[in-house]
Amino acid sequence: MTDVTVTAPRIDAVFDLDALLTDEEREWQRRARRFAQERILPVIEDDFERKHFRREFVRELGELGFLGMHLTGYGCAGAGAVSYGLVCLELEAADSGWRTFVSVQGSLAMSAIHRYGSEEQKQRWLPGMAKGELIGCFALTEPQGGSDPAAMATTARRDGDVWVLDGAKRWIGLASLADVAVVWARVEDPSGAHGEGAHAVRGFLVPTETPGFTATPIDGKLSMRASVQCDVDLDGVRVPADAMLPGASGLSGPFGCLNEARYGIVWGAMGAARSCLEAALSRSTEREVFGRPIGRNQLIQAKLADMFVEVEKGILLALHLGRLKERGALTPAQISVGKLNSVREALEIAHQARAILAGDGITNAFPVMRHAANLESVRTYEGTDEIHQLVLGRALTGLNAF
Repeated sequence: MTDVTVTAPRIDAVFDLDALLTDEEREWQRRARRFAQERILPVIEDDFERKHFRREFVRELGELGFLGMHLTGYGCAGAGAVSYGLVCLELEAADSGWRTFVSVQGSLAMSAIHRYGSEEQKQRWLPGMAKGELIGCFALTEPQGGSDPAAMATTARRDGDVWVLDGAKRWIGLASLADVAVVWARVEDPSGAHGEGAHAVRGFLVPTETPGFTATPIDGKLSMRASVQCDVDLDGVRVPADAMLPGASGLSGPFGCLNEARYGIVWGAMGAARSCLEAALSRSTEREVFGRPIGRNQLIQAKLADMFVEVEKGILLALHLGRLKERGALTPAQISVGKLNSVREALEIAHQARAILAGDGITNAFPVMRHAANLESVRTYEGTDEIHQLVLGRALTGLNAF
């Protein structure tokens, strides 16, 4: 990669975020911004149009240390939560699909193995995943389950020395590209003979080459088109007894990983929002109507100011959550505040930016419609707005409305 000077976005001059960061955090951000600008941005509009995922970027992301960067050991960078968040912000400023890749690989699949796996499982999978030599996926969501993983229908039954998995999963990122799938299934062990408990939810590491595992990319997407999401069928998939993640029992296992991914979204969505604001800001000084730049109009300046305020509020909230996470004090309810706010405000900023861009805003000459489309997916996965509202409602009232 050639060494270039990466210029900070214009909005940074108004609010000095750098003053709140360490040298190490700023370096992680610069590294991610450089990759986004040099590698992703020159090709992303074409990739989005053609529904093309660039596999060659995976190893590059590994070489830069971005995969599982918040984890320690096994070839992972051991970076702080704020550093990881800044990387998510810069990648999603280019496209949500690449922040999603880093989240699925690192915050979901690698975190599950790192947090709940045996030492043998960690040694087998994590070093290669950190380098980008191996890809993982996280198979939790089901066709009828959506926001209700407690209704999981995928099962795992014991047959001698193996587990047999049957069921279906949907919207599983990277599944058709993955080398290993973290599959969550409800154990059928009513007798308790194997110590698993009747109907307990457990995680299994399934090499995707295992007979009976089929991943089919979902076509017809109008969002996340440069990324890959799949339907997964599990038809008598047989894995050895030691494929089970020993440290995870019940839904607290997958939920712990989901919270890692949700944290990254808090930062990432603000990257998409910043990109939309930058496009609107640049256009407002270049496009002339009635003999003057549209940026001289009070209504346009009011829109830009409101968009800027929400971007900065969102980044400050993300930074606060990152500092809490680094102290081990971050709660699921606080993550819900961040995910709900960041994605909701990012979408509103995308809509306002599109209005400032006028008719040109619906073309791929600007990234705004692509970000808006992608953010509709981000709004849905890792908990919809409504789910996070209910999480916060429960925290506020002490009453469960689920």
